[in-house]
Amino acid sequence: MSKFRYHVRSIVIALFFVTGAFCLVVNGQGLDTPPVAKLITATPSTRPRRIHPVSENNAATSKPIVALSLSEASPIERKAFEQTNLERVQNGLPAFVWDGELCRLAREHSEEMARLAYFSHVTPGGLRLRDRVRAAGITHYAIIGENIAYNVGYDDPGAFAVERWMLSPGHRANILYVGFKAMAVGVFVASDGGVYLTQTFITR
Repeated sequence: MSKFRYHVRSIVIALFFVTGAFCLVVNGQGLDTPPVAKLITATPSTRPRRIHPVSENNAATSKPIVALSLSEASPIERKAFEQTNLERVQNGLPAFVWDGELCRLAREHSEEMARLAYFSHVTPGGLRLRDRVRAAGITHYAIIGENIAYNVGYDDPGAFAVERWMLSPGHRANILYVGFKAMAVGVFVASDGGVYLTQTFITR
C-alpha cells in the first residue's frame, strides 16, 4: 500500500511576470504540510515572451556550472526525462534534448528545497528561477521554464511525477510547449524518502 502523501490546497491562481513571460503559479501549502506540484509556466493560451540575454557585466557575479550527461543522471532523473519525451512524441512534438547544465541547476534546487524545508520556485533568500540561472552562469537563452514536484512511497517516482504533471494544465503546457527545445530533471531524495524533482526547460 503506498504511503504517498499528496495534499492539494490550490487557493489562488495569480498571473504575473517571471523570466520575462506570463507565469501561472498555483498557490498551495505552507512549510508544515507536504509539498504539492507547482510551476512557472506560460498559460496554455499565452505564448511565453522572449527573454533578453543577461549582459556580460551582470554575468560577472555568476559561477560556472558543471554539466552532467544523460549517462550521469540518476535512474529517477532518466525515467522522468524519458517519460516526458514519450509524452512529447505521443503529442506530435519533437523530443527534448538533454541539457546537462540544467540537470545540475535542477539538482541544486531540489536539494535546497529538501534541506531548507520549502517548496517553491523562489528560494527563502528571494532568488527566482532567472536569478538561479544567472548565478549558475547560464546567461544566454531565449526562454526558460520550470516544473517542480514532490512525492514519497512510489516505486517509480520519476514516472509518477510526469503523470501528475500531465494532469495539471500548467505543468502540461510546459511539457508540451513547442518553443522549448531542451530539458533536464534534477532530483534529491530526502532522508525520509521524500523525492523532490525539479524539471527545467530552455531554449538557447
